[in-house]
Amino acid sequence: MATVEMVMPKMGESIMEGTILSWLKKEGDLIEQDESVLEVATDKVDTEVPATHAGTLKSILAREGEVVEVGKPIALIEINDNQEDDSIKDAAVPVTEQPSPEQEILQDVPALTSLILGSESSKEKTGDKRFYSPLVQSIAKAEGISAEELAIIPGTGKNGRLTKNDVLTFVKDRKTSSSDFSQAPAAIGSGTDEIIEMDRMRKMIAQRMLDSKNISAHVTSFVEADLTKVVLFRNKIKEEFRKKEGEGITFTPFFVMAIAKALKEFPMINISVEGDKIIKKHNINIGIAVALANGNLIVPVIKNADQYNLKGLSKKINDLATRARENKLHAEELKGGTYTLSNIGSFGNIMGTPIIVQPQVAILAVGTITKKPAVVETPTGDMIGIRHKMILSHSYDHRVVDGALGGMFVKKVADYLENFDMDTNVL
Repeated sequence: MATVEMVMPKMGESIMEGTILSWLKKEGDLIEQDESVLEVATDKVDTEVPATHAGTLKSILAREGEVVEVGKPIALIEINDNQEDDSIKDAAVPVTEQPSPEQEILQDVPALTSLILGSESSKEKTGDKRFYSPLVQSIAKAEGISAEELAIIPGTGKNGRLTKNDVLTFVKDRKTSSSDFSQAPAAIGSGTDEIIEMDRMRKMIAQRMLDSKNISAHVTSFVEADLTKVVLFRNKIKEEFRKKEGEGITFTPFFVMAIAKALKEFPMINISVEGDKIIKKHNINIGIAVALANGNLIVPVIKNADQYNLKGLSKKINDLATRARENKLHAEELKGGTYTLSNIGSFGNIMGTPIIVQPQVAILAVGTITKKPAVVETPTGDMIGIRHKMILSHSYDHRVVDGALGGMFVKKVADYLENFDMDTNVL
Protein backbone atom coordinates (compact mmCIF):
# COMPACT_ATOMS: atom_id res chain seq x y z
CA MET A 1 0.00 0.00 0.00
CA ALA A 2 1.14 3.55 -0.71
CA THR A 3 0.13 6.81 0.94
CA VAL A 4 -0.45 10.09 -0.90
CA GLU A 5 -1.21 13.56 0.35
CA MET A 6 -4.45 15.35 -0.45
CA VAL A 7 -3.83 19.10 -0.45
CA MET A 8 -6.03 22.18 -0.15
CA PRO A 9 -7.02 22.85 -3.79
CA LYS A 10 -6.86 26.18 -5.57
CA MET A 11 -10.45 27.42 -5.88
CA GLY A 12 -10.01 30.78 -7.59
CA GLU A 13 -7.36 33.14 -8.91
CA SER A 14 -7.39 35.32 -5.81
CA ILE A 15 -8.06 32.64 -3.17
CA MET A 16 -5.01 31.68 -1.13
CA GLU A 17 -6.63 29.79 1.77
CA GLY A 18 -9.77 27.98 2.85
CA THR A 19 -11.54 27.15 6.11
CA ILE A 20 -12.45 23.53 6.79
CA LEU A 21 -16.20 23.56 7.44
CA SER A 22 -16.84 19.84 7.87
CA TRP A 23 -15.46 16.44 6.92
CA LEU A 24 -18.00 14.35 5.05
CA LYS A 25 -15.86 11.22 5.58
CA LYS A 26 -14.07 9.97 8.68
CA GLU A 27 -10.70 8.28 9.11
CA GLY A 28 -10.83 4.68 7.93
CA ASP A 29 -13.61 5.25 5.37
CA LEU A 30 -13.24 3.93 1.83
CA ILE A 31 -13.46 6.75 -0.72
CA GLU A 32 -13.75 6.88 -4.49
CA GLN A 33 -11.84 9.28 -6.71
CA ASP A 34 -13.82 12.54 -7.20
CA GLU A 35 -16.12 11.65 -4.29
CA SER A 36 -16.79 14.63 -2.01
CA VAL A 37 -14.88 14.21 1.25
CA LEU A 38 -15.06 17.64 2.92
CA GLU A 39 -16.68 21.07 2.73
CA VAL A 40 -14.50 24.18 2.54
CA ALA A 41 -15.37 27.87 2.95
CA THR A 42 -13.44 30.59 1.12
CA ASP A 43 -13.84 34.35 0.87
CA LYS A 44 -16.04 33.79 -2.16
CA VAL A 45 -18.03 30.58 -1.78
CA ASP A 46 -18.65 27.42 0.25
CA THR A 47 -17.92 24.28 -1.78
CA GLU A 48 -17.39 20.53 -1.47
CA VAL A 49 -13.91 19.17 -2.25
CA PRO A 50 -13.57 15.81 -4.04
CA ALA A 51 -10.99 13.10 -3.31
CA THR A 52 -7.94 13.16 -5.56
CA HIS A 53 -7.54 9.35 -5.38
CA ALA A 54 -9.56 6.27 -4.58
CA GLY A 55 -8.54 4.40 -1.44
CA THR A 56 -8.86 4.68 2.33
CA LEU A 57 -8.94 7.99 4.21
CA LYS A 58 -6.00 7.10 6.43
CA SER A 59 -5.52 10.36 8.34
CA ILE A 60 -7.19 13.79 8.58
CA LEU A 61 -4.50 16.47 8.95
CA ALA A 62 -6.69 19.60 9.08
CA ARG A 63 -9.53 19.76 11.58
CA GLU A 64 -12.89 21.50 11.25
CA GLY A 65 -12.60 25.25 11.70
CA GLU A 66 -8.92 25.30 10.72
CA VAL A 67 -7.71 27.79 8.08
CA VAL A 68 -5.38 26.10 5.57
CA GLU A 69 -3.28 27.67 2.82
CA VAL A 70 -3.70 26.48 -0.76
CA GLY A 71 -1.30 23.59 -1.47
CA LYS A 72 -0.93 22.53 2.18
CA PRO A 73 -1.75 18.88 3.10
CA ILE A 74 -5.18 18.29 4.58
CA ALA A 75 -5.39 14.47 4.55
CA LEU A 76 -3.53 11.24 3.79
CA ILE A 77 -5.08 8.69 1.44
CA GLU A 78 -3.90 5.07 1.36
CA ILE A 79 -4.03 3.69 -2.18
CA ASN A 80 -3.25 0.31 -3.75
CA ASP A 81 0.27 -0.37 -4.97
CA ASN A 82 -1.05 -1.45 -8.36
CA GLN A 83 -2.06 2.10 -9.24
CA GLU A 84 0.14 3.69 -11.87
CA ASP A 85 3.52 4.87 -10.58
CA ASP A 86 3.16 8.25 -12.24
CA SER A 87 -0.10 8.84 -10.43
CA ILE A 88 1.51 8.01 -7.09
CA LYS A 89 4.48 10.24 -7.75
CA ASP A 90 2.30 13.12 -8.80
CA ALA A 91 0.18 12.76 -5.68
CA ALA A 92 3.08 12.27 -3.29
CA VAL A 93 4.69 15.48 -4.45
CA PRO A 94 1.71 17.67 -5.35
CA VAL A 95 2.30 20.47 -7.77
CA THR A 96 0.26 23.54 -6.90
CA GLU A 97 -0.04 26.30 -9.45
CA GLN A 98 1.54 29.39 -7.97
CA PRO A 99 -0.28 32.55 -9.08
CA SER A 100 1.72 35.37 -10.56
CA PRO A 101 1.66 38.76 -8.81
CA GLU A 102 -0.79 39.93 -11.48
CA GLN A 103 -3.20 37.07 -10.69
CA GLU A 104 -3.18 38.09 -7.04
CA ILE A 105 -4.91 41.41 -7.76
CA LEU A 106 -8.65 41.53 -7.19
CA GLN A 107 -11.10 43.45 -9.32
CA ASP A 108 -12.40 47.01 -8.89
CA VAL A 109 -15.47 45.48 -7.25
CA PRO A 110 -13.70 42.82 -5.18
CA ALA A 111 -15.35 39.55 -4.44
CA LEU A 112 -14.36 39.65 -0.76
CA THR A 113 -17.36 38.63 1.31
CA SER A 114 -15.82 37.52 4.59
CA LEU A 115 -13.85 39.07 7.45
CA ILE A 116 -12.02 37.15 10.14
CA LEU A 117 -12.81 38.20 13.73
CA GLY A 118 -9.87 38.99 16.03
CA SER A 119 -7.01 36.60 16.65
CA GLU A 120 -8.45 35.50 19.98
CA SER A 121 -11.12 32.88 19.31
CA SER A 122 -14.60 33.65 20.58
CA LYS A 123 -14.96 29.93 21.25
CA GLU A 124 -12.19 30.06 23.83
CA LYS A 125 -13.80 32.96 25.67
CA THR A 126 -17.35 31.61 25.72
CA GLY A 127 -16.97 27.84 25.57
CA ASP A 128 -19.00 27.90 22.34
CA LYS A 129 -18.12 24.83 20.28
CA ARG A 130 -19.95 25.80 17.10
CA PHE A 131 -18.00 26.70 13.96
CA TYR A 132 -18.81 30.06 12.37
CA SER A 133 -18.20 30.54 8.65
CA PRO A 134 -16.21 33.60 7.51
CA LEU A 135 -19.42 35.19 6.18
CA VAL A 136 -21.19 34.80 9.55
CA GLN A 137 -18.14 36.25 11.29
CA SER A 138 -18.13 39.17 8.84
CA ILE A 139 -21.76 40.04 9.56
CA ALA A 140 -21.22 39.62 13.30
CA LYS A 141 -18.29 42.03 13.28
CA ALA A 142 -20.07 44.57 11.07
CA GLU A 143 -23.18 44.53 13.30
CA GLY A 144 -21.25 44.57 16.58
CA ILE A 145 -22.51 41.17 17.74
CA SER A 146 -20.48 39.97 20.70
CA ALA A 147 -19.17 36.42 21.09
CA GLU A 148 -21.67 35.85 23.91
CA GLU A 149 -24.57 36.94 21.71
CA LEU A 150 -23.33 34.82 18.82
CA ALA A 151 -23.28 31.76 21.04
CA ILE A 152 -26.99 32.02 21.95
CA ILE A 153 -28.38 32.57 18.42
CA PRO A 154 -30.27 29.43 17.30
CA GLY A 155 -28.74 27.86 14.18
CA THR A 156 -30.93 26.47 11.38
CA GLY A 157 -28.08 25.08 9.25
CA LYS A 158 -26.66 21.57 9.10
CA ASN A 159 -25.90 20.19 12.57
CA GLY A 160 -27.18 23.42 14.11
CA ARG A 161 -24.69 25.53 12.16
CA LEU A 162 -25.35 29.28 12.21
CA THR A 163 -26.33 30.66 8.80
CA LYS A 164 -26.28 34.17 7.37
CA ASN A 165 -30.07 34.40 7.65
CA ASP A 166 -29.93 33.39 11.34
CA VAL A 167 -27.60 36.30 12.10
CA LEU A 168 -29.54 38.81 9.98
CA THR A 169 -32.79 37.78 11.69
CA PHE A 170 -31.15 38.31 15.08
CA VAL A 171 -29.97 41.77 14.03
CA LYS A 172 -33.45 42.70 12.80
CA ASP A 173 -35.12 41.47 16.00
CA ARG A 174 -32.57 43.28 18.16
CA LYS A 175 -33.22 46.59 16.40
CA THR A 176 -36.98 46.09 16.62
CA SER A 177 -36.85 45.50 20.35
CA SER A 178 -34.47 48.46 20.81
CA SER A 179 -32.04 46.25 22.75
CA ASP A 180 -28.68 47.93 22.67
CA PHE A 181 -26.20 45.07 22.43
CA SER A 182 -24.25 46.53 19.53
CA GLN A 183 -20.57 47.15 19.94
CA ALA A 184 -18.86 50.04 18.20
CA PRO A 185 -16.22 49.22 15.52
CA ALA A 186 -12.63 49.48 16.64
CA ALA A 187 -12.26 53.23 16.79
CA ILE A 188 -10.54 55.92 18.82
CA GLY A 189 -12.24 59.24 19.44
CA SER A 190 -9.98 62.23 18.93
CA GLY A 191 -11.85 65.42 19.68
CA THR A 192 -14.49 65.74 16.98
CA ASP A 193 -12.64 63.29 14.69
CA GLU A 194 -12.82 59.52 14.72
CA ILE A 195 -9.93 57.25 13.80
CA ILE A 196 -11.09 53.86 12.53
CA GLU A 197 -8.68 50.95 12.24
CA MET A 198 -8.68 49.23 8.85
CA ASP A 199 -9.68 45.61 9.19
CA ARG A 200 -7.66 42.85 7.55
CA MET A 201 -9.82 42.68 4.43
CA ARG A 202 -9.83 46.44 3.85
CA LYS A 203 -6.03 46.46 4.05
CA MET A 204 -5.93 43.69 1.46
CA ILE A 205 -8.29 45.55 -0.86
CA ALA A 206 -6.25 48.74 -0.53
CA GLN A 207 -3.00 46.94 -1.35
CA ARG A 208 -4.41 45.09 -4.33
CA MET A 209 -6.01 48.16 -5.82
CA LEU A 210 -2.69 49.98 -5.48
CA ASP A 211 -0.88 47.01 -7.03
CA SER A 212 -3.26 47.01 -10.01
CA LYS A 213 -2.63 50.70 -10.61
CA ASN A 214 1.12 50.08 -10.39
CA ILE A 215 1.00 47.10 -12.77
CA SER A 216 -1.21 48.59 -15.49
CA ALA A 217 -0.84 51.98 -17.16
CA HIS A 218 -4.49 52.99 -16.74
CA VAL A 219 -6.12 55.13 -19.43
CA THR A 220 -9.88 55.79 -19.67
CA SER A 221 -11.89 56.68 -22.77
CA PHE A 222 -15.52 57.88 -22.63
CA VAL A 223 -18.33 57.54 -25.15
CA GLU A 224 -21.92 58.75 -24.85
CA ALA A 225 -24.35 56.28 -26.40
CA ASP A 226 -27.98 56.74 -27.42
CA LEU A 227 -29.86 53.85 -25.80
CA THR A 228 -33.32 54.91 -26.91
CA LYS A 229 -33.90 51.75 -28.97
CA VAL A 230 -32.75 49.52 -26.11
CA VAL A 231 -34.95 51.35 -23.60
CA LEU A 232 -38.03 51.24 -25.84
CA PHE A 233 -37.50 47.57 -26.67
CA ARG A 234 -37.11 46.57 -23.02
CA ASN A 235 -40.18 48.60 -22.02
CA LYS A 236 -42.14 46.82 -24.75
CA ILE A 237 -41.28 43.25 -23.74
CA LYS A 238 -40.48 43.36 -20.01
CA GLU A 239 -44.01 42.61 -18.69
CA GLU A 240 -44.62 39.76 -21.12
CA PHE A 241 -41.11 38.44 -20.41
CA ARG A 242 -41.85 38.40 -16.67
CA LYS A 243 -45.16 36.58 -17.19
CA LYS A 244 -43.62 33.97 -19.48
CA GLU A 245 -40.26 33.44 -17.78
CA GLY A 246 -41.18 34.26 -14.17
CA GLU A 247 -38.37 36.80 -13.87
CA GLY A 248 -37.48 40.29 -15.04
CA ILE A 249 -35.12 41.39 -17.79
CA THR A 250 -32.65 44.15 -16.90
CA PHE A 251 -30.36 46.24 -19.11
CA THR A 252 -27.32 44.12 -18.16
CA PRO A 253 -27.84 41.39 -20.81
CA PHE A 254 -27.98 44.12 -23.50
CA PHE A 255 -24.62 45.45 -22.27
CA VAL A 256 -23.03 41.98 -22.09
CA MET A 257 -24.23 41.09 -25.60
CA ALA A 258 -22.77 44.32 -27.03
CA ILE A 259 -19.44 43.73 -25.25
CA ALA A 260 -19.24 40.13 -26.45
CA LYS A 261 -19.84 41.20 -30.06
CA ALA A 262 -17.23 43.95 -29.81
CA LEU A 263 -14.66 41.57 -28.30
CA LYS A 264 -15.04 39.27 -31.31
CA GLU A 265 -14.23 42.21 -33.59
CA PHE A 266 -11.37 43.44 -31.38
CA PRO A 267 -9.71 40.26 -30.03
CA MET A 268 -6.66 42.20 -28.81
CA ILE A 269 -8.85 43.55 -25.98
CA ASN A 270 -9.64 39.97 -24.93
CA ILE A 271 -6.09 39.32 -23.72
CA SER A 272 -4.02 39.08 -20.57
CA VAL A 273 -0.42 40.00 -19.78
CA GLU A 274 2.03 37.61 -18.15
CA GLY A 275 5.47 39.13 -17.83
CA ASP A 276 6.59 40.09 -21.34
CA LYS A 277 4.03 37.84 -23.01
CA ILE A 278 0.55 38.66 -24.29
CA ILE A 279 -1.94 35.81 -23.95
CA LYS A 280 -4.71 36.03 -26.55
CA LYS A 281 -7.83 34.40 -25.09
CA HIS A 282 -9.92 32.02 -27.18
CA ASN A 283 -13.03 32.19 -25.00
CA ILE A 284 -15.01 35.32 -24.20
CA ASN A 285 -15.76 35.17 -20.46
CA ILE A 286 -17.38 38.32 -19.08
CA GLY A 287 -17.48 39.08 -15.35
CA ILE A 288 -20.42 41.09 -13.97
CA ALA A 289 -20.57 42.87 -10.63
CA VAL A 290 -23.32 41.84 -8.20
CA ALA A 291 -24.06 43.75 -4.98
CA LEU A 292 -24.35 41.68 -1.80
CA ALA A 293 -26.46 42.32 1.29
CA ASN A 294 -23.40 43.16 3.38
CA GLY A 295 -22.35 45.97 1.04
CA ASN A 296 -19.56 44.08 -0.74
CA LEU A 297 -19.61 43.14 -4.41
CA ILE A 298 -18.89 39.81 -6.04
CA VAL A 299 -18.06 39.17 -9.70
CA PRO A 300 -19.43 35.92 -11.17
CA VAL A 301 -18.26 35.12 -14.69
CA ILE A 302 -20.41 34.29 -17.72
CA LYS A 303 -18.32 31.72 -19.60
CA ASN A 304 -18.53 31.89 -23.42
CA ALA A 305 -20.85 34.89 -23.24
CA ASP A 306 -20.79 35.28 -27.03
CA GLN A 307 -22.66 31.97 -27.44
CA TYR A 308 -25.84 33.17 -25.66
CA ASN A 309 -28.79 34.97 -27.18
CA LEU A 310 -30.45 37.84 -25.30
CA LYS A 311 -32.92 35.56 -23.49
CA GLY A 312 -30.15 33.15 -22.51
CA LEU A 313 -27.98 35.97 -21.19
CA SER A 314 -30.86 37.39 -19.16
CA LYS A 315 -31.62 34.05 -17.50
CA LYS A 316 -27.92 33.34 -16.88
CA ILE A 317 -27.33 36.76 -15.32
CA ASN A 318 -30.44 36.51 -13.13
CA ASP A 319 -29.39 33.06 -11.95
CA LEU A 320 -25.83 34.14 -11.10
CA ALA A 321 -27.03 37.30 -9.35
CA THR A 322 -29.58 35.43 -7.24
CA ARG A 323 -27.16 32.72 -6.16
CA ALA A 324 -24.43 35.29 -5.50
CA ARG A 325 -26.69 37.07 -3.00
CA GLU A 326 -27.54 33.72 -1.39
CA ASN A 327 -23.83 32.72 -1.19
CA LYS A 328 -24.51 29.66 -3.38
CA LEU A 329 -22.04 30.24 -6.20
CA HIS A 330 -19.46 27.60 -7.05
CA ALA A 331 -15.76 28.43 -7.14
CA GLU A 332 -15.61 27.78 -10.89
CA GLU A 333 -18.19 30.52 -11.46
CA LEU A 334 -15.91 33.15 -9.96
CA LYS A 335 -12.78 32.66 -12.05
CA GLY A 336 -11.62 32.65 -15.65
CA GLY A 337 -12.91 36.10 -16.63
CA THR A 338 -11.32 37.75 -19.68
CA TYR A 339 -13.20 41.08 -19.48
CA THR A 340 -15.26 42.80 -16.77
CA LEU A 341 -18.43 44.92 -16.72
CA SER A 342 -19.18 47.26 -13.82
CA ASN A 343 -22.65 48.83 -13.74
CA ILE A 344 -22.06 52.01 -11.75
CA GLY A 345 -25.32 53.42 -13.12
CA SER A 346 -27.19 51.25 -10.63
CA PHE A 347 -25.82 53.61 -7.94
CA GLY A 348 -26.90 56.74 -9.84
CA ASN A 349 -23.41 57.50 -11.19
CA ILE A 350 -23.07 58.92 -14.69
CA MET A 351 -19.46 57.84 -15.32
CA GLY A 352 -16.36 56.51 -13.58
CA THR A 353 -12.79 55.31 -14.00
CA PRO A 354 -12.80 51.64 -12.96
CA ILE A 355 -9.65 49.77 -11.96
CA ILE A 356 -8.62 46.87 -14.21
CA VAL A 357 -9.02 43.28 -13.01
CA GLN A 358 -5.59 41.69 -13.22
CA PRO A 359 -4.39 40.03 -15.40
CA GLN A 360 -7.05 41.37 -17.77
CA VAL A 361 -6.28 44.52 -19.73
CA ALA A 362 -9.61 46.38 -19.78
CA ILE A 363 -12.86 47.00 -17.90
CA LEU A 364 -16.06 48.83 -18.89
CA ALA A 365 -18.22 50.89 -16.54
CA VAL A 366 -21.74 51.82 -17.68
CA GLY A 367 -23.42 54.85 -16.14
CA THR A 368 -27.02 55.69 -15.43
CA ILE A 369 -29.41 56.10 -18.37
CA THR A 370 -30.86 59.62 -18.47
CA LYS A 371 -33.22 61.52 -20.75
CA LYS A 372 -31.52 64.36 -22.66
CA PRO A 373 -32.44 66.74 -25.48
CA ALA A 374 -30.44 65.84 -28.56
CA VAL A 375 -30.20 66.55 -32.27
CA VAL A 376 -31.95 63.83 -34.27
CA GLU A 377 -31.18 63.50 -37.98
CA THR A 378 -34.20 62.80 -40.22
CA PRO A 379 -34.65 62.60 -44.02
CA THR A 380 -36.31 66.00 -43.88
CA GLY A 381 -33.69 67.67 -41.71
CA ASP A 382 -32.42 67.86 -38.15
CA MET A 383 -34.72 68.19 -35.17
CA ILE A 384 -34.48 68.28 -31.37
CA GLY A 385 -35.78 65.20 -29.56
CA ILE A 386 -35.69 63.59 -26.13
CA ARG A 387 -33.29 60.64 -26.16
CA HIS A 388 -32.11 58.11 -23.58
CA LYS A 389 -28.36 58.64 -23.15
CA MET A 390 -25.66 56.73 -21.25
CA ILE A 391 -21.91 57.24 -20.81
CA LEU A 392 -19.58 54.28 -21.23
CA SER A 393 -16.21 54.51 -19.40
CA HIS A 394 -13.54 52.19 -20.79
CA SER A 395 -10.36 51.77 -18.71
CA TYR A 396 -7.55 49.89 -20.44
CA ASP A 397 -3.89 49.01 -19.97
CA HIS A 398 -1.84 51.38 -22.13
CA ARG A 399 1.13 48.99 -22.01
CA VAL A 400 -0.60 46.74 -24.55
CA VAL A 401 -3.74 48.64 -25.63
CA ASP A 402 -3.12 51.87 -27.53
CA GLY A 403 -5.56 54.77 -27.43
CA ALA A 404 -6.88 54.02 -30.92
CA LEU A 405 -7.73 50.40 -30.06
CA GLY A 406 -9.19 51.29 -26.65
CA GLY A 407 -11.27 54.09 -28.14
CA MET A 408 -12.49 52.08 -31.14
CA PHE A 409 -13.58 49.21 -28.90
CA VAL A 410 -15.79 51.29 -26.62
CA LYS A 411 -17.22 53.10 -29.67
CA LYS A 412 -18.11 49.73 -31.18
CA VAL A 413 -19.91 48.72 -27.98
CA ALA A 414 -21.87 51.99 -28.18
CA ASP A 415 -22.68 51.35 -31.86
CA TYR A 416 -24.14 47.93 -31.08
CA LEU A 417 -26.34 49.44 -28.38
CA GLU A 418 -27.45 52.37 -30.54
CA ASN A 419 -28.29 50.13 -33.50
CA PHE A 420 -30.10 47.45 -31.51
CA ASP A 421 -32.52 45.44 -33.66
CA MET A 422 -36.03 46.24 -32.43
CA ASP A 423 -37.27 43.02 -34.09
CA THR A 424 -35.11 40.79 -31.88
CA ASN A 425 -37.04 37.70 -30.79
CA VAL A 426 -36.75 37.28 -27.02
CA LEU A 427 -40.09 35.74 -26.02
